[in-house]
Amino acid sequence: MESTENKANLRPKHHNMKQWSHRFKGEDSWTMFKVVSEFVQGFETLNLIGPCVSIFGSARTQPDHPYYKLAVRIAQQLTEEGYGVITGGGPGIMEAGNKGAHLNGGKSVGLNIHLPFEQGSNPYVDYDKNINFKYFFVRKVMFVKFAQAFVALPGGFGTLDELFEVITLVQTGKITPVPIILVGTEYWSGLRAWIQSTMLEKAGNIGPKDMELLPVVDTPEEVLQIINEFYEVRARELSPNYEL
Repeated sequence: MESTENKANLRPKHHNMKQWSHRFKGEDSWTMFKVVSEFVQGFETLNLIGPCVSIFGSARTQPDHPYYKLAVRIAQQLTEEGYGVITGGGPGIMEAGNKGAHLNGGKSVGLNIHLPFEQGSNPYVDYDKNINFKYFFVRKVMFVKFAQAFVALPGGFGTLDELFEVITLVQTGKITPVPIILVGTEYWSGLRAWIQSTMLEKAGNIGPKDMELLPVVDTPEEVLQIINEFYEVRARELSPNYEL
């Protein structure tokens, strides 16, 4: 039989639970309508554009930087291949991606986010494809749903956030498998090596095939080669990545 002490330990304890410092107002319930309106605007605009490639990267990269120039060239070749280009609409690598599409007469999409320290839309976004978002999670859905590939150039926390979210969605089968391409061996090789040695080999937190989700390249030609081979092997029609 259980001792009296053990029985006492099993009894639920009563705590003085924390409370919100103020009562929620009705406006919080109305937020969902703002969210829905952003989804509607995004879907209605992007559904008409056709297959695109999302380009991620730092907003701080200057126009004279080699990675900026590389992003321009990548976007130019993507438009030659028939893809539109989606970026976050801001400066840096985002501007470079839109610039490459714009200079080549391709579709140039900007998904802007309202931030206190950034950002107006860069001048290379098509005026009818410039969408402003308040909510990060709505914006992320638009990045992912309409992209047939994801190209990540060097960037900061925002780039890593977008990159690992897409990897997770592909890994877990929540979206259609699509190419995810890291551009810049010097920048990305350390991260990829850590994922291999620590996450995979030491901890076993991912599987060996997951490493195939992270090819690292340095040229626009390699980016296009991965995308073209991916769709050639699968021989499937281009379509949005999932249905809500």
